[in-house]
Amino acid sequence: MVIGIISDTHNLLRPDVLAALQGCDRILHAGDIAKPEILTTLEAIAPLTVVRGNADKDWAQALPLTESFELAGLRFFMTHKKKDIPAGIEADVVIFGHSHRYEETRHGETLFLNPGSCGPRRFTQPITMMIMEIKDGQVEVRKLTFAHGEKQTKAPAGDLRDMVEGIVRDVNKSRTVQEIAGKYRISEDLADQICRLYLTHPGIDAEGLIMKMELYQAGK
Repeated sequence: MVIGIISDTHNLLRPDVLAALQGCDRILHAGDIAKPEILTTLEAIAPLTVVRGNADKDWAQALPLTESFELAGLRFFMTHKKKDIPAGIEADVVIFGHSHRYEETRHGETLFLNPGSCGPRRFTQPITMMIMEIKDGQVEVRKLTFAHGEKQTKAPAGDLRDMVEGIVRDVNKSRTVQEIAGKYRISEDLADQICRLYLTHPGIDAEGLIMKMELYQAGK
């Protein structure tokens, strides 16, 4: 059995990702889908199991926050955030997303997998997904990394904290992404990433935004 594992598409299904999913027997999406059209496209390729992410809003309320299921005789558990995995989980494979960071670790008999993000690029983080093959009860996981195909935008020189605090104020004033990008002379992609993270993490401050979005590294 061949399983495509993706997460954090944020309303972007890249052609290379769609090509990699062709021939899969099942697709697993660990949340932050963005719009339902993403699911329609994926369901046309293979049966789909999906959980709701923190960026999935009103349309996604019917989607589960967690899913437990069996595939090829193995027990799976899937949720969007790693912190929502129950302690002492009894499963052969646990899948999660949210961080946009690829992870493949084993704790005891349980394999923990984060496919990373195959949607819009978040600064220096690579675009990744997983292909899992189950044969005779044995699991093989393959990491796929894609070229981002877009120019990486660096944060402008100067005080990043002041810039991010300014962006937060502008978001609270309902300024558009385009207005924010022009004001701070950054790309619309960079402005959109900062605005989205601020809106999906209530209570986060400028320092938290900088750490999460790795602006210090992106600004080097």
